[in-house]
Amino acid sequence: MLEACCGLALCAPLVARGDETDEASAAPQEGDALVFAYGERAGQIVAPADVALGAKQLLAYPMHVATRRVRDGTRLNQLILVRLPADKLSEETRARAADGVVAYSGVCTHTGCDVTDWYGDVQRFKCPCHESEFDPADSARVVGGPAPLPLAALPLKIVDGALVVAAGFEGRVGFQAPGLDPFGAAPPL
Repeated sequence: MLEACCGLALCAPLVARGDETDEASAAPQEGDALVFAYGERAGQIVAPADVALGAKQLLAYPMHVATRRVRDGTRLNQLILVRLPADKLSEETRARAADGVVAYSGVCTHTGCDVTDWYGDVQRFKCPCHESEFDPADSARVVGGPAPLPLAALPLKIVDGALVVAAGFEGRVGFQAPGLDPFGAAPPL
């Protein structure tokens, strides 16, 4: 009995921390605010005005508003934000945008590298690992390189002057593992 009590006492901190870790790794939820991922403003809420028209993408994470817990427990929650002219957005992209700001998964669908580069002259994201390019104005459609799928899109809205998640990811987040189809099903034997 004493051993069981001691074991429970030692595991209690892990269980309590597990809830926090689970919240940090949970996928973006409707109502989560977006916060800067890095730099001196890390953890601060992103306003639409923080995303300059046509400028290089910002990196952000979703944050549960009530608990103020940033969902940075997994790279799959890293987001790239960019603002584009509304008249340049496809109809589908415009429906997910908030004041011209669009959000996509920051993980390339090819091998899972971070999509960090930006071609300002043509306004495209570029993955530095294998040169895949994505068009953020057209649902992050692949326009060059080996990526098999577009980046997953995250619908946005504006609430009280902040960029907020309007719904969960649309599309596959991350990369296609060898032997899996684009939707994660194992091939038939």
